Amino acid sequence: MSEEVQGVILYHKPVLVKEVLTYLNLQPGGVYIDATFGSGGHTRAILEAEPTCSVIAIDWDNSSLDTYGLPLQEEFGDRLRLVWGSFSHLYKIVKKERIKKLNGILADFGTSQIQIMEQPGFSIYRDTPLDMRMSRSHYHITAQEVINTGSPEKLREIFWQLGEERYAKQIVELLLVERKKKAITTTTQLAALVVKAVPKQSSHSIHPATRVFQALRMYVNKELDNIEAFLAGSVGALSPQGRLVCISFHSLEDRVVKSFFHDESQAGRLDVLTKKVVVAQDEELAVNASARSARLRVASRTDIL
Repeated sequence: MSEEVQGVILYHKPVLVKEVLTYLNLQPGGVYIDATFGSGGHTRAILEAEPTCSVIAIDWDNSSLDTYGLPLQEEFGDRLRLVWGSFSHLYKIVKKERIKKLNGILADFGTSQIQIMEQPGFSIYRDTPLDMRMSRSHYHITAQEVINTGSPEKLREIFWQLGEERYAKQIVELLLVERKKKAITTTTQLAALVVKAVPKQSSHSIHPATRVFQALRMYVNKELDNIEAFLAGSVGALSPQGRLVCISFHSLEDRVVKSFFHDESQAGRLDVLTKKVVVAQDEELAVNASARSARLRVASRTDIL
């Protein structure tokens, strides 16, 4: 692994690794899916923790598979299989790859700091085109199009429902005025507009535009829809007693997972193993601030389908 790759991986630490390994209940010779490979931190941890298991790593960003997956494949050989695709198509991928036995599935729904810093439109602090697509192959509408053509009603809905932005109305009112003068095409333009629209406060724990950027990212990439599609295909892909481990970073994501687990438990298809959501401990938070929002839930497939 090159120094450059190592530097990036150190910059993005996987969250709740100890908890993931515990709840996956790794088995000798087990087969596991990391449905959101990213920079491979969780995949590496699984492969190292159980030296006879194998991992199918899925990511919709080919550059992630090339940059982080290929070096891991050199290290772990045929114990690691790399698959390009969206985790929302999990069931199709399982069938296409002819995966018969699956002891566990892991999905980390968070956006990595690597994606935020390297891809256009995500970071408030970098002046880049207002794109926000995690995969240009899977999505065609950009945040720029949403901002400049969306109706007032739609924009307020996006900012309020997905971003939980309390000043959605004021932001949209100013946005409509500004986009008539000049198209909003960069992150810097949008961030400055939001700062201008919201009331001045003595201090902010986060940048005033954080929720707007989050809402646009979730909308452009259909993140909640993807999670729902992933969950719908996950249970049938698991072997009996196979574990489904989900990590959310947003209350809406966690709500989708919690609701799905409840419904599948009521139907007798899943046993919920985390009666309360699992969060990072102080020891992890001291070295990885990004874990503060992580919420982990786990269920096990029953013999009933």
